[in-house]
Amino acid sequence: MRYLPLTPNDRAQMLATVGVGSVDELFLDVPEAARLDSLIDLPKHQSEQAVERYMNRLQSKNLSAGAAPFFCGAGAYKHHIPATVDHLIQRSEFLTAYTPYQPEISQGTLQALFEFQTQVAMLTGMEVANASMYDGSTACAEAVVMAHRVARGKKKKAILAGGLHPHYAAATQTVAQYLGIDLVTHDCAPGSDAAAMTDIDDDTACIVVQSPNVFGEIVDLEPYAEAAHAKGALLIAVFTEPVALAAIKSPGEQGADIVVGEGQSLGVGLNFGGPYVGLFACRQKLVRSMPGRVCGETVDANGERGFVLTLSTREQHIRREKATSNICTNSGLCCLAFTVHMTLLGEAGLKKMAAINHANACELADRLSGIDGVELVNDTFFNEFTLRLSKDADGVVEALADKGILGGVPVSRLTGNQKDLLLVAATEVVTDEDIDAYEAALKEVLS
Repeated sequence: MRYLPLTPNDRAQMLATVGVGSVDELFLDVPEAARLDSLIDLPKHQSEQAVERYMNRLQSKNLSAGAAPFFCGAGAYKHHIPATVDHLIQRSEFLTAYTPYQPEISQGTLQALFEFQTQVAMLTGMEVANASMYDGSTACAEAVVMAHRVARGKKKKAILAGGLHPHYAAATQTVAQYLGIDLVTHDCAPGSDAAAMTDIDDDTACIVVQSPNVFGEIVDLEPYAEAAHAKGALLIAVFTEPVALAAIKSPGEQGADIVVGEGQSLGVGLNFGGPYVGLFACRQKLVRSMPGRVCGETVDANGERGFVLTLSTREQHIRREKATSNICTNSGLCCLAFTVHMTLLGEAGLKKMAAINHANACELADRLSGIDGVELVNDTFFNEFTLRLSKDADGVVEALADKGILGGVPVSRLTGNQKDLLLVAATEVVTDEDIDAYEAALKEVLS
C-alpha cells in the first residue's frame, strides 16, 4: 500500500509559500536533457540473486584503480595507506555512529581531533586549524565566506585565480551568490594565475590562489600575499595534494592568511570520490571568524590533562544568526585516518614520501614528453603535470583504458575546453613497470 502523507492542498500551500506554480518548476535548473520523461527501462521485479548477478556483470566492466597502472589525479590521489590505518579506525572506540553531542565524555575523540589540528597547523605553517570540513571544495567556499565576514561586509570582492580547481571554484560560486559576495573569476588555463593580482583593489576581501594549482604548477604565493595585504585583503591559499606541503615552502611561510585544502591523500582512500576530509587553518587573530569546531587542551578540577571544545561557532551550539557556518559536523573518521597515517610517517617519513612522489613524476614526465606528439606544459610541478597531446585527450584516455592503463584526467572534463590537455599524476605507488607500460601504450595510441 502506498503511503501519501500530503494532500493536494498541502502541496499547493507549500508551492505557494516557496513561490512556484508546480513541482516541475523546482527542477528548472536541471538541464532538460538530464531529466527523465518516463520510468527507467527496468524489469518490474527480479530475485535478489538475479539482481546481484546483474550488478556484478556491470561491475566487471570497470577498470579497478587497484588493478591497473594508475596516473589519475586532479584533486584525488592514489597513495599507499598502511594497513594499520584501517585497523585502528575500525576499533569500536572510534567507529561510532555519529559525532558525540557531549564531546567532553569522549576524551579519545577529542584528543585525536586535537592531534589532527596540530598536524594540519604544522603542515600548512599556520597558527590554528579546525577539526575539519567536509572536503577541500567546501573548505574553499567557507574560506571566502570567512574573509567576507572578517571584512564585516565592507569589502564585497573575492578574486579566484585561474589555476584554482574548477570544482572548488564552482562550490565557491554556489555559496557566494547568496551572500552578496562579488566573485571575480579568471579563465582556467596554464600560466593564468598572475593575472588575478591586477584585480586587487580597495574593495577586495580576499584573493584565492592554489598551489600546486590544478595544472600541477607550483605558484609562488608571496607576491599575492604582498599585493593583497597592501590593500587590506586576505590571501587564501588552496591545495589538493597535502603531500606537496612536505616538499615546498608552506603557505603560512609565504604569507597566507587562510589555508584550505583536501586531506584525502593521507589515510583516506579514493572511495569513488568520498567521503573526504577538508583541511582549514588560519592566523590566530582570525580564529573567532573560522567555521567549524576547535578542540583544545586543558586540565580538569584534579589537575589532570583533558580536552574540550574550545571554540564551536556552529549552528548546533549557538544561535543561527551568530554562527560562522552551517556546517553541523565534521569528517571525524577521515580525520582520524589522516592523523594515524601522519603519525606513522612522522616528519622524516612524510618528507621521504614527498621526495619519492616528485622523483616518480619527474621520471614519468621525462619519458612521456619524449614521445612524438606530446609536450610538457609545466615549468614546475610536484607529482602532477599537464601534457599537450596531438590528439584529443579524452579519446587518448579511453584508448589507454582499453590497454589496461588509467592514464590521467582530460582537462576538458574540468573546464569544458582545452581538449588537447591531459593531467597526469604519479605518486609513490607508481612503479618502473607502470611507467614503462604507460610510455609504450601512449606511443602506440598517438601513432
